[in-house]
Amino acid sequence: MREGGRAVCQTRRVQPSTTRGPGPGPDVEHLGELVRRAARREPGQPAVVDVTAGRTLTWAELDAAADAEAARLAAAGIGPGDRVVLVLPNGAGFCVALFGVLRAGAIAVPVGQRSVAREVAVVLDVAPPAAVVADAGVAADVAREAGVPVLAPPPAEPEAPGAPVPEAPGGEAIALLIYTSGTTGRPRGVQLSHRALLANRAQTAALRPAPVTPADRVLLALPLFHSFGLAAGLLQVCWAGATAVLTERFDAAATPRILRDHRVSAVAGVPSLYRALLDVPAEDLRSALEGVRICTSGGAPLPPAWLTAFREATGTEVLEGYGLSEAGPVVTCNIPGHSKPGSVGRPIPGVELRLVDAEGEPLAGRAAEEGEEGDTADVFSDPEEDTGLVALRGPNLFSGYWPDGAGGPDAEGWFRTADVGYLDADGDLHLVDRSTDLIIVNGFNVYPREVEEVLAGMDEVAEVAVVGVPDDRTGAAVKAVIVPAPGTSPDEESVREYCATRLARFKRPTVIAFVDELPRTPTGKIARRVLAGTGTA
Repeated sequence: MREGGRAVCQTRRVQPSTTRGPGPGPDVEHLGELVRRAARREPGQPAVVDVTAGRTLTWAELDAAADAEAARLAAAGIGPGDRVVLVLPNGAGFCVALFGVLRAGAIAVPVGQRSVAREVAVVLDVAPPAAVVADAGVAADVAREAGVPVLAPPPAEPEAPGAPVPEAPGGEAIALLIYTSGTTGRPRGVQLSHRALLANRAQTAALRPAPVTPADRVLLALPLFHSFGLAAGLLQVCWAGATAVLTERFDAAATPRILRDHRVSAVAGVPSLYRALLDVPAEDLRSALEGVRICTSGGAPLPPAWLTAFREATGTEVLEGYGLSEAGPVVTCNIPGHSKPGSVGRPIPGVELRLVDAEGEPLAGRAAEEGEEGDTADVFSDPEEDTGLVALRGPNLFSGYWPDGAGGPDAEGWFRTADVGYLDADGDLHLVDRSTDLIIVNGFNVYPREVEEVLAGMDEVAEVAVVGVPDDRTGAAVKAVIVPAPGTSPDEESVREYCATRLARFKRPTVIAFVDELPRTPTGKIARRVLAGTGTA
């Protein structure tokens, strides 16, 4: 942060490591090749252990199943550039479907199984797919109503394909379209190319120690439709040729047994996972973690108290990182022995990070002055006062938002995020706020605007504002503050029933308050910080 006594811009620039981490090499241009190469190197090694279904696929079996799925999709008329929505549970079937779509040259659009009809309909409307792969359920019903073909999940015993489906070029071709709630209440599709996703896998693998090595068995108790579980989790396992241990849902009580039975050596989770594990008897958890070499946390801020409590209870350090779908997703991380509570660490190799103002201009560096005796001495202001928007540059960045690529990196390659943070004296990033009032529940993004628009549809609601409040288990909870319509008396139960069929569970308000009017700032904007402290009904 300081060069020769001069103040410098608050930019953290890290060049790629000179020693490459485990993986197939820089010549890979298509994500489907990751499975192919792992199958060539270690055909008999388990690639996916589906704990819930009791099914294991070796790399050779996953490779063959992906080819069969690509052939099935091609027979259904799906080709390069088509979008295929995947609404499947965590497990081997999801992995086969994903790589089948990619090998068919199509774009995978993962959607959560617990999404409600409205949410599925929005995705089908803004990015009409060629097909939806789903079991019987809400997504299948919505797709049929919209006239979109519905394909069953990949069969457990696929037929051997005839002639292999030619793999379409990777590189700049879009591989994934990941939808996140937008600030306008409508989801935004993040276009991730093969290039971006592979670059982020190489960047992450260049860390030392590598978060995933070929010898690892990685517990991914994370939803695979989310960029953390899918890219930083499953695709990182494929890059290394390791083994993914998947569970359909996270169960804290069952986790020690899973860790032992499947010889797990690495764990990737959101903060609430580690908080939930603290409810497991400490002796049992500590024993189960004896074979685990690394635990990583992302998707939401990890409260320092949770990190400390987990380390004290188990003797295991949790390494917190920071990322976002638009970055493929990993941006920064702490490293073993240098984990700093409250910090998300430094940029990974190959990623440039700087703090900018609202116009995108880099912030000035910290002041540096001459000491009284002629020695150069830094005189730092409070780092927390030097906050700015986090801006990123690197080959891992997305190709803009669907459908036209708007909102992507600028002409110089920089992408300005909505995250606000500061760099401490060591150059570690601390996140302090979101410029968009984002609420992160169990690692999932909830934008107040979307919830507000749903609640505004209630006849009994005259006005509503949604904010996030701290929660000991999920990190944050959704709070709705409602001004009832004249002559009505809505209660918490009626609000919850209304939301149950219109919002995914993690988006539903768990704290509901009723007020006569919403507090506002002198400029007329809703005073959200005041609302966060408003009493509940």
